[in-house]
Amino acid sequence: MRVVIQRVSEASVSIDGETTRKIGVGLLLLAGFENDDVDADLDWMTGKIVRLRLFPDDAGVMNRSVLDIGGEVLAVSQFTLYASLKRGNRPSWSRAARGDVSAPLFARFVSKLSANLGKPVPTGVFGADMKIHLINDGPVTINVDSRAPE
Repeated sequence: MRVVIQRVSEASVSIDGETTRKIGVGLLLLAGFENDDVDADLDWMTGKIVRLRLFPDDAGVMNRSVLDIGGEVLAVSQFTLYASLKRGNRPSWSRAARGDVSAPLFARFVSKLSANLGKPVPTGVFGADMKIHLINDGPVTINVDSRAPE
C-alpha cells in the first residue's frame, strides 16, 4: 500500500464540475493498493497517518498530528501510485490491484482512518474521473509505502 500525504489548508473533490467532498485544514491522502495488501498494511498505514507530526506547534516546529489539531482527512483512491516506468514511456499498472480488490481495501482503509480519527473521513468516488483541488500547506508532501516502512 502506498499513500501520498499532503498537508492542506483545504482540499476538495469535484466530479462532472460539482464539488462532492471538501475539507479544511488537515490531510489529503492519495492511496494506492497492490493485490497482496492485507489488513496489517491498512492498520500500520492508518496508525502512521493519524500520528504523523506534520502540523506546527506554537514555535513553528512540525510537532502536532492531525489528531492533535482536530484536523480533517480527505481520502482518494489512486491506482497510478503503482505506475512502473521500467520500459519505455508508457506507464504499466501491473502492480496496482484491480478494482475488485482495491475497492474493498480502500473502504476498509477509510473505515480504519475514521475509527482512528474519531470522525468520518470523506472520500472521492472510487473509479470516477475526479478533479482534486488543494492548497498544499508548506508545502508538505510525504510518500509512505507499507512495504518499505521508514
